[in-house]
Amino acid sequence: MSAKTYDYIVVGSGSAGGVIAARLSESGRHSVLCLEAGTETERYIWSRSPLGSAFMLQNPKVNWNDYSEPNPSHGNRPIHVAHGKILGGSSAMNGTLVNRGQKRDYDQWAQMGCTGWSYEEVLPFFRKIETTDIGADRDRGRSGPITVTRYERMTPFFDLFIGAAEAVGLPYNDDYMGDTQEGVAMTQISVHRGRRNSTATEYLAPARKRPNLTILGGAEAMSLILEGRRCVGLRYRRRGRIEEVRAGREVIVSAGTINSPKLLELSGIGNPAILDRHGIETVLALPGVGENLREHYGPQMKWELNRTGISFANRGHGWRFLRELLRYATHGGGFIGQGIGGIRVCARSHEGIEEGDIQMVVNPFLVEVTGGRNGVGGKRRMSRVEAFFVTPQVQRPESAGSIHVMSADPFAPPAIDYRFLETETDRRVAIEGLRLARRIAAAEPLAGVIAREMAPGPAVQSDEELEAFIRTTGTTSYHPAGTCKMGQDESAVVDPELRVRGIAGLRVADASVMPVIVSGNTSIPTMMIGEKAAAMILAAAETGGA
Repeated sequence: MSAKTYDYIVVGSGSAGGVIAARLSESGRHSVLCLEAGTETERYIWSRSPLGSAFMLQNPKVNWNDYSEPNPSHGNRPIHVAHGKILGGSSAMNGTLVNRGQKRDYDQWAQMGCTGWSYEEVLPFFRKIETTDIGADRDRGRSGPITVTRYERMTPFFDLFIGAAEAVGLPYNDDYMGDTQEGVAMTQISVHRGRRNSTATEYLAPARKRPNLTILGGAEAMSLILEGRRCVGLRYRRRGRIEEVRAGREVIVSAGTINSPKLLELSGIGNPAILDRHGIETVLALPGVGENLREHYGPQMKWELNRTGISFANRGHGWRFLRELLRYATHGGGFIGQGIGGIRVCARSHEGIEEGDIQMVVNPFLVEVTGGRNGVGGKRRMSRVEAFFVTPQVQRPESAGSIHVMSADPFAPPAIDYRFLETETDRRVAIEGLRLARRIAAAEPLAGVIAREMAPGPAVQSDEELEAFIRTTGTTSYHPAGTCKMGQDESAVVDPELRVRGIAGLRVADASVMPVIVSGNTSIPTMMIGEKAAAMILAAAETGGA
């Protein structure tokens, strides 16, 4: 039986892939196949509510559930690597936080050789994504698929924390996607009336009825089909059968920062030394594949409060939780319809730098973990302790790790080697982030409701002690990026048009192409990459290019 042919094959339905498949099929002129390894769709119950992410972070039904290799940079612990295996990918299971990063992030990309990716050049695609009444018309979108709202101030904690941050010199920033990111703010979220907005719900669900778009769930990519130096299709497994599909124009790999470099390596594109080690024939030597792995990493600092009703503690239990369920069911309200990370902070670690290099995510609750081992696995639930936690992170880490195949088996997990705090700058910024969080906690009006610092605790004071706390307790934000770096130097995997260097008919479009990670959450920037990729692909179709 001959393989089916589509104009475009999109591997992955996530933050970029879902956008690309929807946009390429929009005119009706091109046939598009979108493959997703997961079997669940936008109807999956836990994906509907923002708080449902807590039930998906370690759920193998919708999550790849990978783990990093232990190494000294993070206390010789394996780090959990959550990434979506569901229609919509990680956009269907993340914390819904919306943050483009800083303008200078994209200007830096342009300076690194990514022509066409300066902030002014990508701004139209950011605006195309969203509908919001926040901010100025020049900066924000008013008619896009993804609705962006502001986290509600549901308890006194939010005003107390914001007041303390202002007391130590951080201004309140009404729109951190306007002129500057710096300051303290209520988080913006991709939530509308208590429902998550993902690429599954807002791009693919409306597009599914198009006769020229085919969405295949449960399809795990195995390898690209290459004829010489051209990609002509994909081999995948679905329902226990190995199948092939052909691309008349292009294959777009949007499998994410973890799986996109893995698929390239399985197809013989990568560092020959790594490919040879696993018995994979080298088709194209691209040593940058799988390198340049960046992440946002930081510990949880915890404070206990001396009054009840300030945090979310009691809302997750007993009759109060039933009340929250009722609020959510009737009008999408309450903390179930808000998710996590209600406050965000962007600050400078020291004077003399242009923009903030510290980010904090603030939550008015604690999470208890029972079971598991060395921080891996276990059951999570909201603690009854009245408390809050702050996660300070290095916004623009210099330290970089890698992702590579561990065998030629396409269904084996890759080797994920995170490297954190490898440079003096990263260490200094990380430590200053903890000291800034303590200054906020010591300022009024927040200080008056704090009973004690729970972690790391007042005994941990020196730089060496703080660094050890970060290394041994830190977690990632599930923001992996950079493993198929865009650029024009020898370490680049794709060019500024996102074409794989040396292979015709093949592009990579997802967070893996970021040459350096953005200063914020990666979901919306990855959707922007999807929007821009689709525009470039359609423009190439008009001129006969690929």
